[in-house]
Amino acid sequence: MSDPKSQPNKDLPESASPGAHAARSLDELLAEAQAKLDEQRDAWLRALADTENARKRAQADIAQARKYAAERIVEELLPVMDSLEAALGAAGAGPDALRAGVELTQRQLRQAFERAGVAEVDPGAGQRFDPHRHQAMAAVEADQEPNTVLQVMQKGYTLHDRVVRPALVTVAKARAVENGPGNPISDSNLASN
Repeated sequence: MSDPKSQPNKDLPESASPGAHAARSLDELLAEAQAKLDEQRDAWLRALADTENARKRAQADIAQARKYAAERIVEELLPVMDSLEAALGAAGAGPDALRAGVELTQRQLRQAFERAGVAEVDPGAGQRFDPHRHQAMAAVEADQEPNTVLQVMQKGYTLHDRVVRPALVTVAKARAVENGPGNPISDSNLASN
């Protein structure tokens, strides 16, 4: 058997030395690493472009949604408009026919509101005042319990659970207690005790 070191390497060309083989493999490794780097950079740029396109599409969708947000309610209100125009066009109609037409129009409008999630806020007299759903326009001395609704001046409305317009109400307030000698809170009674 001969010494393996003394035999020439059959994989290398005869003119190439072992140092040249190492340098070539380093060049090949560097080229592979550069190719991988370029590939990853291209993938990153594509992902960045896809993200930017998705953001722009989302912004366009949001703009469209805002622009046409009222489309559904408009579709619901078109029959109401038709009924109002028909009522105004019926110039020779009597008061009873006109009233019936207006009542029909009001029913159509209420149905459109219900389908859109709009509800009336119409507190009855004696109902407890709710500052989240009612707006007190006046506080009047009354025989009723304080902070109860006496009168509704204008109905309020909610959209689902959000108040669009609070009900305008008059609220009962406590009657003023006269500060006389029989009043246990008067200064003179406090001094004598």
